[in-house]
Amino acid sequence: MPRNLTQTLAAQARELGAESLSVYWTLLKVMVPALLVVKALELAGVTGGLAWLLSPSMQLVGLPDAMGIVWATVMLTNLYTAIAVYASFAAQEALTVAQVTVLASMMLVSHALPVEGAIARATGVRWHATLLVRVGGALVLGALLNLLYTGLGVLQQPAVLRWQPAPPDGSLATWALDQLQLLGTIFVVIVALMTLLRLLRALGVERLMHALLAPVLRLIGIRREAANATVIGITLGISFGGGLLIREARSGRLTRRDVFLVMTLLGLGHSVIEDTLLVLLLGADLSGILWARLAFALLVVTLIARWPLRRAAAPAR
Repeated sequence: MPRNLTQTLAAQARELGAESLSVYWTLLKVMVPALLVVKALELAGVTGGLAWLLSPSMQLVGLPDAMGIVWATVMLTNLYTAIAVYASFAAQEALTVAQVTVLASMMLVSHALPVEGAIARATGVRWHATLLVRVGGALVLGALLNLLYTGLGVLQQPAVLRWQPAPPDGSLATWALDQLQLLGTIFVVIVALMTLLRLLRALGVERLMHALLAPVLRLIGIRREAANATVIGITLGISFGGGLLIREARSGRLTRRDVFLVMTLLGLGHSVIEDTLLVLLLGADLSGILWARLAFALLVVTLIARWPLRRAAAPAR
């Protein structure tokens, strides 16, 4: 290999490593405190209190009051923990496919709020806006799906739980190890993403992707400069793509309006591959957890884009 080429590749590798570490460090400063807060809330028994408050709202979406604990769990923790909680109720609470689809769709919209809300705040979106979009959006989507399935009389057969995860042992050591594994996985994903983005830029694919997405983004009120952040969040999710989303928001290439609209879209419709496949194991139907969720996300963003944002989005720092 020619010496000049070797030096160029080495310089590119160093630049990539430095950029990846910078993105990762930005994300760590947001995620680690949020993860500690989540654990503190769990130890303080906040989940049970939140479940009690949420129980009456289950009637709005056609679910038993007991499902309030599942929704409370997913809001404060993550999908895996909530699925384990749901599995413990599945034998006593026989739900239909329609009900499981409603519950799963709400879980997809409103999970991991302390962590993902902190990431959204780091991009410049205020907490109250995140909670309104994701909690309110989950309730509205759940109510609409319940009306649709009940009115049409579809998906009324009993749901079949296709996977029952082992319940977590609850020890602090296991929790700490799980978080370290998560953070390690996120670093690997960030490095892979940064490498992929550089490769796509060099091959001209990034420009093509922007051109293809521009009409769709323009239709819902988002400028083409937000294409990278949108694709990353929709495919990988807010936690995995969080560092890159924060960098994009702080780069100056996106306006406050872009950031708010992108984060709204991602809050309602992120991680459409992994998360969708995960809740599919509960016995949910794709009509709600994928197609209706994406259509709902696009509709909400389109409607919001027609209104002045005012104080909904804070300046990106």
